Amino acid sequence: MTTTWRPFPSNPSITAYGSWMRASSTLLGLFPGYKGPGPTSLDRGPEEVPTSGRSTLLATFNSGFYEADTAAGFYTNGTLYYPMREGAATVVQYTNGTVAIEAWTGGTTPGPNILMARQNLSMLVENSQPTALSTTGSAWGITLGGVPAVWRTGLGIDAHGNLIYVAASDLTAASLAQVLVQAGAVQGMQLDINPAWPIYVTYGGSGAADPFLNVPNPQQTANRFLFSSTKDFFALFLRSPGVVQQPW
Repeated sequence: MTTTWRPFPSNPSITAYGSWMRASSTLLGLFPGYKGPGPTSLDRGPEEVPTSGRSTLLATFNSGFYEADTAAGFYTNGTLYYPMREGAATVVQYTNGTVAIEAWTGGTTPGPNILMARQNLSMLVENSQPTALSTTGSAWGITLGGVPAVWRTGLGIDAHGNLIYVAASDLTAASLAQVLVQAGAVQGMQLDINPAWPIYVTYGGSGAADPFLNVPNPQQTANRFLFSSTKDFFALFLRSPGVVQQPW
């Protein structure tokens, strides 16, 4: 489900864009782009939504920073592109179908019960509250023009284990944390920032039909992830009962 709202009565010019994703019936996949997360000699896979997954494709959205901008773990399709880092904010898709957003404590290599793991910076929301670090602007990436409030995106998880994506302009890290909490996140992390990168696309039918930009970004197109992508991205698929396998 997608929605929009005005998160700050004192600044009604800001519109937040959100999506709620039911974890029990979906599968979150992670796909490298041809440049992101960073240089690697490993196979990058399709670099777009694979044709094998387009019949069940529900949504696609932006991931996190380039590895060159902040070191972070990246694991998908049985391949560890970059080692996991202790304490980093991590979205995890488990092989039992559940998802989590947590501060990583599993060592440098994900275990066999993990299908996908992507890290980005530190935790932004924990236990339904913005973290203390959320008010430290320098901890959340270099912004375009050096201004503190820019387009920011975040990923959260609600009390029932469902995923929440949010995006809005003119946000600091602290106000992004507030938006995530407003949307129902009990745990949350920042994804990408700055005007070029926010994107959340939904599809109106099988075969990636009728793609629609739910975040109105003139620097993105609705079919962005149906051809080779610069940066890595997430894709959400309808999951068959009992099957937990990312298309590739």
